[in-house]
Order: sequence, then C-alpha cells, then structure tokens
Amino acid sequence: MPQTEAPNRILLIKLRHHGDILLATPVARTLKSRYPECEIDMLVYQETVPLLQDNPDLSLIWSIDRKLRGWRKLATQLRLLASLRRRRYQIVIHLSDQTQGALFAKLLASRHAIGFDYPKRRDSPWRRFFTELAPIAPSDSLHTVSQNLLALTPLGITPTADEQRCVMPINDTDRQTARKMLRDVGITGDFIVIHPSSRWFFKCWEDDRFAKLAEALAERGWSVVITAAPSPAEMQMATSILSQTRSDRIRSLAGKLSLNQLAAVIGESRLFIGVDSAPMHMAAALDIDTVALFGPSKVNEWHPWMTRHRLIHAASYGELIDADTVDTSTGQRYLTHIPLEPVLAAAQELLSTTRKDRS
Repeated sequence: MPQTEAPNRILLIKLRHHGDILLATPVARTLKSRYPECEIDMLVYQETVPLLQDNPDLSLIWSIDRKLRGWRKLATQLRLLASLRRRRYQIVIHLSDQTQGALFAKLLASRHAIGFDYPKRRDSPWRRFFTELAPIAPSDSLHTVSQNLLALTPLGITPTADEQRCVMPINDTDRQTARKMLRDVGITGDFIVIHPSSRWFFKCWEDDRFAKLAEALAERGWSVVITAAPSPAEMQMATSILSQTRSDRIRSLAGKLSLNQLAAVIGESRLFIGVDSAPMHMAAALDIDTVALFGPSKVNEWHPWMTRHRLIHAASYGELIDADTVDTSTGQRYLTHIPLEPVLAAAQELLSTTRKDRS
C-alpha cells in the first residue's frame, strides 16, 4: 500500500545481534532518503546500540536490556512501551520474527504495521499483528540486506544502489583513539587487520593457520594487527595465535578496543581478514577489502556486502555440515578443511592493487 502522505515518525524494530543490526541500516537510510523530514527511530537490544549511536539517519535509539528478568523486565518494558507510544509513530516496521516486536508493532503503529510473511508463522496469530506483510525470499537466495529492504515493498519503495549501502559512521573521538592505539603498538603505515574470532566458535578457523597466515604476510613486509573481543574465549584464541608467531610486524589490540574503536581500526586498514562475524560486516560497511572465511553459514545471505572481497568457503575443501543443523553452542570448528594457501593467495590478490585502483 504505497504512501500518499509522508510520515512524521517511523519506528524500526530489529532485536538481533550486532551484524544483523548493521545489515538493517540500509532500511533507515532508504526511508530517510525518501522522507527527509521524517524522524526515524530504532528499537534494538541494548548491547547493539553503539553500532547506531552516530548514525545520521536515526533520531532516537531505543533499547531492550536482555539481562533483566521477572518483574523488573516487565516494569521496564511497560515504561518503554509508554515512552514509545508518546512518539506517535505512523509506521512501525518489524524486521525480525520475535512475537514481542510484533506486539509492539500492533500497539504502536497508527497507519502501517509491517512485518515479514515468515512461513513458520503462518499457522499462528502472527498476521493479526500487522496491516501488511512483506515477502520472504527462499532460504539462502537473497542477501540479508536485500531481504531487510523488502520490508519497504508495502510502502511502494524500491531502494537505489546507494541506499542499499550499510551505514557505519565513526566519530572523531573513536577515530583519534584508534590512531593513537595503533601508534602505541608501533603501527604507523599500511596494515592488515586479522580478526580470527566470532561469538560462535563453529565459524572459526584453526589458530595455527591464522598464525601462519599472519607470519606469511609479515614476511612479505606487511604489518598485521590481531583483534578480538574481550571475552575470555576470544582472548584465549588471540593469545594462542600470537604465541605461535615470531615477527615483530605482528601486533595485538585484542581485547583493548570498544566496538566502535574496532570499527575505527578496521577503517584505517588496507585489508580485513576474518570469519563470518560482525567485524566482517563492519569492514564491508567501511568499504575495506575483505577476505572472508566461511563455514556452515548461508553464504548468499551473509557474505560481505558491497565491498571488494574474496570468500573462502570450507565446503570447497571438504564435507561441511548443513547450516540449519548446526548446534551454535558447540566448540567444534567447522572451517578446518580450509588450507592456508587459498587464504594467503586471496589476501595477496587484494593487496596487489592500490585502493585507488580498486574494482
């Protein structure tokens, strides 16, 4: 149902992880482009707010604290709902499949409550929460950004190529802090970021191969910066990799960066190498050349978006478990079949042209 009158306020709901939030930013960008006077707000989980805090397309960012339980959770969410109702949204777009977000859409939208037509929800009351449902593409047939943008179909909006870019602004404070931290570890020229970890270890490669990759790049004259989140498991991985390297060209900022400082470091780099993770999506949003290692993830849905990249898929080198059957809590790594050579070759290929000549 195309718009006949520009809305004053729109709420986007995306209750997912960091990478998912980043891949939803083109929806806000497209809406702001079409309705420049409209205030666009977003409701996300509290821990993902930093990814949006400097986004020029957003007016307000609302958040839900997933750590709350019992009466405190209920009281907090009732206060949140009351605050959201005072915003008087004409349009609410729910970009994921939680019933909570659907209920908010139903209660908050005065004109359009838009959700997705999830097949798994068709035998439930899901449809009653919305005035319109947007189409869902078959599994692994469409990138997540494109799928998110299908939510605008009921409004008669088809995004332009520029509107489909993810938005990852970096403020001056984070940029200057990142540059100082790089100088403090001796990085002053071009460098490569290797971010070996993910919140889910089934997406990760072997430590010894990341170490050999870093050494090989250092031997070719490149400075390498190892990064990781400060969680104990990711820090253990970074420590293991660093313990197997010798070159003084390999430095570590593992566990030392906030999410936005990590983005700033990636934005300063010549090349990003990592697995299917939020930092990989940040590198793509920042238009940094990327070597992405994939295991049992849906490649067509999650590959680096709108940046030059080389994707190394474990399925090309051995049997791989189906993505829909993975136990995400497992400690097993499913990228073990990927050898060092194609990853190094992909990195060398991307490094062989200057950024000015990139295609």
